[in-house]
Amino acid sequence: MGDSARARGLVAVLLGRFVRVRWGYRFRSRSRLEAWQRRRIRSFLRRDLPKAPFYAERTSATPRRARRLEALPVVGKSVLLEHFDGLNTRGVRLADALGVALEAEHTRDFRALVDGDVTVGLSSGTSGRRGAFLVSPRERMLWAGTVLGRMLDGPMLVRLVQPWRPPLRIAFFLRAGGNLYESVASSRVRFGFFDLTEPLEVHRRELARLTAAGHGPDILVAPASVLRALALADREGRDDRGMLDGGPGAASAARPFAPGLVISVAEVLEPDTAELIRSVWGAPLRQVYQATEGLLALTCEAGALHLNEESVHIEREWLDAEHTRFTPVVTDFDRRTQIIARYRLDDVLRVDPTAPERCACGRVSAVIAAVDGRHDAVLRLPHRDGRRLVDVFPDAVRQALMLGSESYADWRIRQRGLDVHLALDEPAADGAERAVAALEGLFERYECRATVVLDEWVEPDPGVKVRRIVHEEGVR
Repeated sequence: MGDSARARGLVAVLLGRFVRVRWGYRFRSRSRLEAWQRRRIRSFLRRDLPKAPFYAERTSATPRRARRLEALPVVGKSVLLEHFDGLNTRGVRLADALGVALEAEHTRDFRALVDGDVTVGLSSGTSGRRGAFLVSPRERMLWAGTVLGRMLDGPMLVRLVQPWRPPLRIAFFLRAGGNLYESVASSRVRFGFFDLTEPLEVHRRELARLTAAGHGPDILVAPASVLRALALADREGRDDRGMLDGGPGAASAARPFAPGLVISVAEVLEPDTAELIRSVWGAPLRQVYQATEGLLALTCEAGALHLNEESVHIEREWLDAEHTRFTPVVTDFDRRTQIIARYRLDDVLRVDPTAPERCACGRVSAVIAAVDGRHDAVLRLPHRDGRRLVDVFPDAVRQALMLGSESYADWRIRQRGLDVHLALDEPAADGAERAVAALEGLFERYECRATVVLDEWVEPDPGVKVRRIVHEEGVR
C-alpha cells in the first residue's frame, strides 16, 4: 500500500471512530452494552490474543470455543516487563523500546519509531521500574477519534467543518511529546506541545504572546498540577498583566487567556483544583483517565467520568464490603500491538452504588465517582487496639485537608512507617496547626493512630507526575 493510500486509510479509521463515539455506541440498557462487549471480547480472544507468543503458548492446547477471558492469568507490571516481547505482536524487545523512548527523552525528539511504524511511549515509573508501551498507527487514530469525539462541544465541532474559520488550536503540556498526541494534527486542528521539562514561566509567557496575537489555544490539555499552577498564575496576574508577557503597561492592552475547554490528564484531578480552574477560566473542564494500559475513562458533557467501555472491559476487585472502591483489571480489546488482557492496575477507583444505570448524557457505561489514586496512596495505620491495620482512603484525607485549605496553598503527605509526614505550601500563621488537627481528627474517626510530622515544602519537578498522597512503605 502506498503512503497516500495508507494515510487515507488512517484518516478513515479516525473519522469512523469519531462518528461512532459521537453519535453511535448508544445502548438502550446496561445489559445490551455487556452483550456487545462479550462479542468484542470473543473476537479479541480468537483473532488478536494468539498473535502474542505469551498467550499463544498458554492457549495452544485450549479449544477455541472453550476459551474464556476469566481463564487467562491476571498480570501486572512485573509480568509485562519480564515478558514484554511475548506480550506484543511485533516481537519488539523491551531493551529496544526503552532505548528509543529514552533517546527521545534526552533529545526531546519524539518522532522515532520501532518496527517501522510503532510509536513507543514511556511510562512515568511512579510505581517502580520504568516501562514502555507500544501503539500502532491504527491505535493512534482510534485514540484521536475517541478523544475528539468525546471532548469537543457543539460549537467546536461546527468550527471543525467550516474551512473558512480558523483551525482549532490545542495546547498540550506534557513531559514527553509523541506521535500519540500529534495524531490529532491536521489542517483543521493545530497542535502545540509545551515541554514540561522547561520552566513553567517560559510557557506562561508563550501563552500570553499567543493570546495577545489572537492565536491562544482553544483547548488546554495538561496534568492537573500544571493546570492548577497556570490558573493560580493567571488569577494573580489579572491585576498586573505585565507579569505574563514581560511588557510594562501591558495590563490594559493584553487579552485575557481564555481557553474554551480545559482537559485534565495524567494525574488525579482533585476537587479543589477543579473548582479553582472553573473559577479562573469559566471553561468546561473534562478529565481523561489514561494509563499505560489504555484510555480508561473520559468525562461526558454532563460532567460524569465514564469508563471507556466501548474499548476496554474492566473487572472489579472490590476493596470494601460496601462495594464502593475497587482495583480495575483491564482488558483492552482495541489494542492489537501490545496485548492488554486482564491487567491489574495499581489504582483505586470509587463508584457510587446508588447512581442510576443511565447517566444524564444518555450513556449506560459505568460512571466513576473518583479516581482515588494508586494503592500506595492509601494510608495503612494501626487500629487503636493494635491488632489490625486500618485503610484510610485518599478521598477522606483530601476532604479533611480541604476544610482548612484557605490556610495553605497546597499540601502533600507521605506515610513512612507509623509517621505521616505533612508538607504545606505557603501556610498561614495557623495553617500547620489546622492541618495537623484535621489529620488527627480524621485518624480519631477511623480509630487509628499515627504521628503527624511537619516537613519543609519542596517545589515539585514539573516534569514528574505529582502525587499528593504516597504510602512509601508498609507498616511493620
